[in-house]
Amino acid sequence: MLPMIKDNEIISAREYDVPRELVFRAWTEPEQLAYWWGPKGFTNTFHEFDLRPGGSWRFDMHGPDGANYPNHSVFVEIVPMERIVLDHLSGHQFRVTATFEELGSRTRVTFSQLFKDTKEFEQAKPYCAKGNEQNLDRLGALLAGIPPRSLNQ
Repeated sequence: MLPMIKDNEIISAREYDVPRELVFRAWTEPEQLAYWWGPKGFTNTFHEFDLRPGGSWRFDMHGPDGANYPNHSVFVEIVPMERIVLDHLSGHQFRVTATFEELGSRTRVTFSQLFKDTKEFEQAKPYCAKGNEQNLDRLGALLAGIPPRSLNQ
């Protein structure tokens, strides 16, 4: 069951047929995260990934159209196997909260994106909701063992 949605929030959730530890590692190991982060067709170049409260995550997303999108986020909270919270500070500003719920041998990921500004939320909502679902699709493909190069096709 999804939590109650707040104003300016997009929530996506997905269950994966793998243990929570593997899902958490896919979110916290830069070499895995770089393969699946972003909508379909995007690739990433990580410049900094300091996984601790106050640590920065700087990377460029490369769109299928050849455009580059610089990103800067700061980690707010890391609770191993349970939760990651970060503030996205470049472009639209929002807080991402990812939770990892153990369901026996399966894992439910809930991905919340809470925007600071209503106007920015309304601008981003049409493409963010779809992009977040593609992001979770790509995570699922990685967890299912599909070769990383296939995730961008």
